[in-house]
Amino acid sequence: MKKMIAILIAAMMLLSCVALAEDTGLANVMDKGTLIMGFDEAYPPFGYVDENGDHVGFDIDLANEVAARMGVELVLQPISWDAKELELSGGNIDCIWSGLTITDERREQMTFTMPYVANEQIMVIMADSGIASLADVAGKVLGTQAGSASVDVLEANPELKDSLAEIALSDDFVAALMDLRLGGIDVLLIDSTVGNYYIAQQTDPSAFVVLPEILQAEEYGIAVRKGEQTLADAINAQLIAIQADGTLDTIRSAWFANDVTTIAKYAAEYTK
Repeated sequence: MKKMIAILIAAMMLLSCVALAEDTGLANVMDKGTLIMGFDEAYPPFGYVDENGDHVGFDIDLANEVAARMGVELVLQPISWDAKELELSGGNIDCIWSGLTITDERREQMTFTMPYVANEQIMVIMADSGIASLADVAGKVLGTQAGSASVDVLEANPELKDSLAEIALSDDFVAALMDLRLGGIDVLLIDSTVGNYYIAQQTDPSAFVVLPEILQAEEYGIAVRKGEQTLADAINAQLIAIQADGTLDTIRSAWFANDVTTIAKYAAEYTK
């Protein structure tokens, strides 16, 4: 009798684990008719607030197109970048779509779509700073965004990190860029896609200089909750379709002079 009870309990636990592991990501989005996009609203050109108070950007344009083709409404949800994982796991958003670097550590916590943008970690200085290369950064104050991949890059380069006088973390890259301009920091570690866009928008772009050393090449992906592969696959399918019919290039060209997208590179790998 005890053996039979033990078998029944084991069977119930197995069924419970199967139920918990069921992937309802896409079904939930389709049932409620919305895709809630968590994004950093101070991350130009991917997502930011324009002079009219509207949320605009490359990621927002791309997400709107994906959501429309899925037959759901895109809901924009600005989030604190330092709390993005909690926002996603807690169910406040359906995805993190905001220039999110794909890393092994993040893959353990989230499920990613295909890489869709290529990026590099660069260092930006003011032209009159006297800094000419990575070797000159020792003893300086370096700034970057809290919770960003730039912080991970610093951790992966202990020699650089230990050489710094101070590391200043900002809530977002826009604030960090302003801090650089005002002299609060000496050098800024930032995503190339954001840094180069910001510099190009300035009245005097020559006031900023990008150091020649590239600290890390990386790729952005869209993250959904861990195990929600059906939602990731649905987004992948639309990204591939948008790239194939030329819509991606139309969206991209409104924000970037050069093609930073990687969907064509990975389309065959992610086509089912």
